[in-house]
Amino acid sequence: MQCIFIDESQRVTISDIGSVAEIEKWAEHEQSEVYHMELLSQFRCNGSDGYLSWLDNVLEIRETANYDLTDIDYDIRICDSPHEAYKIIVEKNKAANRARMLAGYCWNWPKKERNDTKAHDIKIGDFEMSWNLGNTTTFAIDENSINEVGCIHTSQGLEFDYVGVIIGNDMRYENGRIITDYRKRAHTDSSLKGIKKLDKENHEVARKIADEIIKNTYRTLMTRGMKGCYVYCVDEALGEYLKGRIGRDGQ
Repeated sequence: MQCIFIDESQRVTISDIGSVAEIEKWAEHEQSEVYHMELLSQFRCNGSDGYLSWLDNVLEIRETANYDLTDIDYDIRICDSPHEAYKIIVEKNKAANRARMLAGYCWNWPKKERNDTKAHDIKIGDFEMSWNLGNTTTFAIDENSINEVGCIHTSQGLEFDYVGVIIGNDMRYENGRIITDYRKRAHTDSSLKGIKKLDKENHEVARKIADEIIKNTYRTLMTRGMKGCYVYCVDEALGEYLKGRIGRDGQ
């Protein structure tokens, strides 16, 4: 017997494999029986299943009963600037070096600057920070990582006490819906490698895949903090939407 744990909401690249349907297909091919079990609760984000369900709902990944975060014990705030989110993270990090900035991969990471702390890849108005250095594999524990920003490839599978998350312009709020746009991703990101070719061949399939991966990326980033998550949205309308959906004051 083989036991396989699957979270399809953590598929964040086109090359990711291991969907339920794929496993069922190969199990049938091998004439194996498949037994389905569901993990009803997990200790992530302060043990708040309500927060996880809210994320699925608010990002339009799936419908849930958690429309807002009223009475849910998790510290989430929607910030009005990236400076605000970073300031909170710096303060939270003083306790145990367990707070980090993360962002959607919407800013390029040039090869020649990957080990240069003075090269600021992410620029939003007068806010500037660098992606994590390419010459280390210990972003989660390096003390200087507080001055860097991790992406999905750096942080998936890791846990921090607190995270600041910058949602780039690959996701916005428009006409009452969450809109994703893979064209706004950085050229150096390989998560959606091949999506342009697929888009020319089958626009609807490409759009669906890109939409899933972008939403899953932000869901994953926003669940890296065990105690709190502080979000800044490049798209102002998206920030206001998320504030309204928190159900508190959004701050």
